Amino acid sequence: MKTFVHRGQITKVVFGSGTRSRIPEEADALGCRRVLVLCTPDQVDQAAQAGDLLGAAAAGTFAEAAPHTPVEVTGRAVAHARSVGADSVLAVGGGSTIGLGKAITARTALPQLALPTTYAGSEMTPVLGETEGGRKTTRRLAEVRPRTVVYDVELTHTLPARVSVASGINAMAHAVEALYARDQDPVAFLMAGEALDALARSLPVIARRPDDAEARADALYGAWLAGTCLGTVGMALHHKVCHVLGGTFGLPHAETHTVVLPHVVAYNAPAAAEAMARIARALPGDDPAHALFDLAGRLGAPRALRDLGMPRSGIEQAAELVVRDGYWNPRPVDRSAVHSFLTRAWAGQAP
Repeated sequence: MKTFVHRGQITKVVFGSGTRSRIPEEADALGCRRVLVLCTPDQVDQAAQAGDLLGAAAAGTFAEAAPHTPVEVTGRAVAHARSVGADSVLAVGGGSTIGLGKAITARTALPQLALPTTYAGSEMTPVLGETEGGRKTTRRLAEVRPRTVVYDVELTHTLPARVSVASGINAMAHAVEALYARDQDPVAFLMAGEALDALARSLPVIARRPDDAEARADALYGAWLAGTCLGTVGMALHHKVCHVLGGTFGLPHAETHTVVLPHVVAYNAPAAAEAMARIARALPGDDPAHALFDLAGRLGAPRALRDLGMPRSGIEQAAELVVRDGYWNPRPVDRSAVHSFLTRAWAGQAP
């Protein structure tokens, strides 16, 4: 008999094509009258389009969102939100922008709406990761979860194939760890498996034809499911490693997840047979870790931490930080083993 606790979602999700037109309606439903639009410097045009849709309800744009949510950027954003009298924020973009929205909400209680443009999945979670002084810390705060998420498949059509692939494998990482999470439940397991199936189908098509509408819809659907898993069950070693690498060395988020995932799957495989069997259904092969490594190679995704800018001298420090704080993992975390698989990941070797 299964014993479990299932936590339901509280976020409203609007999924489809052209759904960004509903942003004013969704903001109004939340009582938002002064919406500050958030984005990265590269997504000013998309933020401007969202502002145009909001019309008189737009309170301006803050375009300084950055990877790993630096606290100094959040400080400037909070000050700007107060200066324009914002009563809410709309995050337009991926994990960096949505993370900034969460950080603002944590400090001001302003409600957040999200219009994701990547497969990051952060929009479906209460997880807030922030970087200060070269260290990244994460917290789970129910109040930072976006109130409404609008998924518009059209916004992903122009996402470059290279970025799409890394973002998609990042989403796969959420699903993989949900399969063996300590607080895994039947609903999360089903969603995680469906997410892996959808992403395994769609990413190879997107790598060849980035404008394929059906594949884009499939990938965004998978990313939503994977993000929902991330928001309902805990993660384990893979996410700990990626937070350490991203926060300490400033490595790009999705690409780091892409490189690390096969190595952590190889490490956890002996202690997570059911999870490995489900991964193998989505990515057939004798070894799920090698299947993930081979998938990244076929898609032209990065497979070496050194190619992301991590110094070889950082392996020792990273291994120490990964094991410093106790946390759950299906297989006990051993420092020498972490050092070993980080060395292989740094060099781009197979797991």
